[in-house]
Amino acid sequence: MPPAWTLRAWPPVYRAVGQPLPRHFEHHGTHVFCTDAHARAPAGQTMWVWPCDDGHVGVAWDWVQVSRGVVAMLDPMAVLTNLKLLGDAGEVLTAWQAARHLNAIVVALPWQREVHRALEGGGDRAAVPAPRRRALPAAAAPVPTPR
Repeated sequence: MPPAWTLRAWPPVYRAVGQPLPRHFEHHGTHVFCTDAHARAPAGQTMWVWPCDDGHVGVAWDWVQVSRGVVAMLDPMAVLTNLKLLGDAGEVLTAWQAARHLNAIVVALPWQREVHRALEGGGDRAAVPAPRRRALPAAAAPVPTPR
C-alpha cells in the first residue's frame, strides 16, 4: 500500500455537497504499525478507492485498536483525500467544513472488518492495485536530466 499522504498528489476530483456521496469504495490496503512501544497498541492506516468517471477518489485515515476487537479512527478530522467538496456557491469547502461529509463516507465503509483482517494477518493487507496515473501532455512532460 502506498503511504496515505500520496493521496494529496492524486488529481483532484470535484463533487458538489448536494450530490450523493459515493458509497462503493474498494479497499485499497491497510497497513499495521505500532505507535506506542510501551503499550504496543496496534495502529495503522487504511485506504479506500472509488473509481469514478472523473478519475479515482481516494480516502485514507489513521486508526488505533482501543481494546481487543475494537478499532476506531485516530482523528476523525484527519481524513486524507483528493476529493474536493464544493459548497452551494461552488466554493471548495475547507477541511473543517468537509469533515462531516468525509466521515459519512468512512462510517458507511466496512473498514473495521478490513482492519481486523490485517491485524489477524499481522501486517500489510492490500486488495486493489493503485490507480493508474494519467500521462502528462507532451508539452507538459518533464525534461529528462542528463546523467
